[in-house]
Amino acid sequence: MRSTRIAISAAMLGTLALPMLSTTPATAAPAAAASTATSIGTPCPDLPPLPYKVHASAVTIRSKATTKSTAVGVLYKSHKFTVHKKSGNWLYITDKSTGVKGWVSGTYVYRDTRMCLD
Repeated sequence: MRSTRIAISAAMLGTLALPMLSTTPATAAPAAAASTATSIGTPCPDLPPLPYKVHASAVTIRSKATTKSTAVGVLYKSHKFTVHKKSGNWLYITDKSTGVKGWVSGTYVYRDTRMCLD
């Protein structure tokens, strides 16, 4: 049953994406298409990076940068926090709502990427 849901979702996604792909005019010059392709996906150097966000409903704050360490708190999606440093895929943070300091996994707490379309 799960694979059926995935197949339906993929079919729906394909249906949504196809009209967007077909809007490119057939008379576009190859050089213009090549320059557009190279500029898409480049970071915006003149804009500051986006802030870190919690991309889960809640994340465990731990005493060390490992999943086996003691949990010292919970960082909820609505909480504001400060990132002090990184170690591998872990971030040392201070939860501004509770004052708890500790490590959270970068799998769930990360910055969205800003892309320029010059």
